[in-house]
This record gives sequence, structure tokens and C-alpha cells, in this order.
Amino acid sequence: MIGIDLIKTDRLKRTIERFGDRAIHRVLSQNDIHLYKSNQNFAGLWAAKEACAKALGCGIGSECGFHDIILSKTPKGAPKLSLSPRVREYFGITDASVSITHDGEFTIAVVALEQLKK
Repeated sequence: MIGIDLIKTDRLKRTIERFGDRAIHRVLSQNDIHLYKSNQNFAGLWAAKEACAKALGCGIGSECGFHDIILSKTPKGAPKLSLSPRVREYFGITDASVSITHDGEFTIAVVALEQLKK
């Protein structure tokens, strides 16, 4: 399953200006908040979580919330994605991959998920 998300970085900058830390904590959990460094970086984290929810086919909501999608970094600094045990089990996810890129005012994230064969 594959999901992709494109976001204009300035849109999230305005969200942070308007809602402050509340916006950041709505999207980032205690497990991934340390990754937040800038507006552009936050756009990448947001896009990765949205792309994951799209790959699951449910969007962000009751089946999978922002905090169910946990982002981290590999030892080489590449983004890494994992899911909460509840979501992983519910959807039968066995592996997850993520790629994030920035170009000018846009940020794109792509997520690929592997699912147990049914």
C-alpha cells in the first residue's frame, strides 16, 4: 500500500503562528516531538503522517490518529516510520518505509506499507 502527501510549507507555518505549541502537539507525540526543528521540517513530519494514513486507506481519524504514526531517524539520519501496536495489528502491517523531500515552498512525503497476506 502506498500513500503520498504534498503540502505547502507556508500553510503549516501559518498554522503554527495561529495555534502555537497546540498545533505541534496535536501532530507530534512525545515519541517524535524531538524531531521538530523548523517549519519546513514540521511540514515533512506532517506530510509523512498524512501519507501513512492515506496508505492505510483511512486518513487521520479514529482508526489511525497522528500519534499512532511515530517518526524517528535511522543512524544515518534518514526518516523512519513505525505504527502503534493497535494500528499495526488492526491493519496487519508488517513493514513501513517513508521518504520525505523538500523543494522550495513544497514538501512531499511518500509511505509504503507491507501488509500480511489475507
